[in-house]
Amino acid sequence: MTESDETVDRKDDHVRIVNEEDVEEPGTGFADVSLVHEALPEIHRDEIDPSVEFLGHHLDAPIVIESMTGGHPNTTKINRALAAAAEEVGIAMGVGSQRAGLEDEETVESYSVVREAAPTAFVYGNIGAAQLEEYGVAGVEAAVEMIDADAIAIHCNFLQEAVQPEGDVDARGCLDAIESVCDGLSVPVLVKETGNGFSRETAKRLTEAGVDAIDVAGKGGTTWSGVEAYRAAARNERREERLGERFRQWGIPTVASTLECLEVHDTVVASGGVRSGLDVAKAIALGATGGGLAKPFLRPAGQGTDAVVEVAEDLVAELETAMFVTGSRTVNDLQDTDVVVGGPTRQYLESRGVADW
Repeated sequence: MTESDETVDRKDDHVRIVNEEDVEEPGTGFADVSLVHEALPEIHRDEIDPSVEFLGHHLDAPIVIESMTGGHPNTTKINRALAAAAEEVGIAMGVGSQRAGLEDEETVESYSVVREAAPTAFVYGNIGAAQLEEYGVAGVEAAVEMIDADAIAIHCNFLQEAVQPEGDVDARGCLDAIESVCDGLSVPVLVKETGNGFSRETAKRLTEAGVDAIDVAGKGGTTWSGVEAYRAAARNERREERLGERFRQWGIPTVASTLECLEVHDTVVASGGVRSGLDVAKAIALGATGGGLAKPFLRPAGQGTDAVVEVAEDLVAELETAMFVTGSRTVNDLQDTDVVVGGPTRQYLESRGVADW
C-alpha cells in the first residue's frame, strides 16, 4: 500500500470510528460558565442580530462547521451536505486535512465539492503543521486553490501523530513554517488544534508569527487520541493502542484555552466539545468571536443537507435565546454581558494567572 493509499484509508477510518465508537470525553469547562440572567432585556426577540464579521467576511451567525473530513470517496457526500447547509444558514465551514488531495488527484472531488455546493459561504482549507516543510507556501496555495478557499487552517495535531501507528512526529521548524505561510499566502491563516488546546504562551508565539485567528479546539468532546487507539487496536498495534487510551483526557480545557488565547489574540474561535448554541453564547461572552462544532454535524451530514440545516438552525435558535435573556441585541453586546466562571475552570485559570479570573 502506498503512502497516498494509507492517507485515504485513514480518512475513512476516522469517520467510521467517530460515528460508531466511544470517543467522547468531558471536561470542556462550559459547565463552569454561567451567563447572568437579565429579567428585563428591554429588546424584542426579533431584533436580535447574531451576525459577525470573521476574517473579512460576513457570517449570519458566529458558528463554524469545524474541519472534519475529505480525501476518501465516501466523504464527498458528507462534505457536500455540510457545505450546502453552511451556504443556506450563512455560517462558516472548514474541510478536513487536504493532504490526501495534494497526494492523489482522484480524491480532489471530495474537497472541491464544498465550493460547488457553497459558492458564497466562508470556506477554509486545511493542512497539517507537520506537512508545511514538505509542501511550502506553494503547496499550501495549491490547497487554497483546490477549494477556492477564503482562508487556510493549519492544524496542530502532534498528540494524535504521536499515538498514530503511521504518525508524523517531526515537529521541528513548524513555527517558522507557519510564519512563512502567513507572510506569503494569498488568504488569511488560522491555526487550530485538534482537541488538546493552546496555551497562552503558544498563542503568543502564533500571534507574533502573524496568524489571523486561533481556533483553540481544546480538551473535551472528540478525543483523537482515543480515535487512534481504536485504529491501533484493529491493527493489533498494542503499544499505540495503550498510548491512545492513556492520553484520551490530555490537554487544556476548551474554556481555559479560549481565555488564555484571548489574552494575546483578538480573533479566537472556541471549539472542542462545543455541543449547543448556549455553549457558543458562553464562548462569545468570554470574548471569543464564535464557536465551532464538528461531531454534532457529522451523522446528520450522512443523512443529507436538510438534516445538517436543522442542526445549524437549532444552534442559532439557542444562541439567539441566550442573547435575548442576557439583553444582548448583537454579538458585540453579548461579548460585554456579565459572566461568572467557577469550579475547576476558575481554579485552573487562577493557577495559570489568567487576568480577571
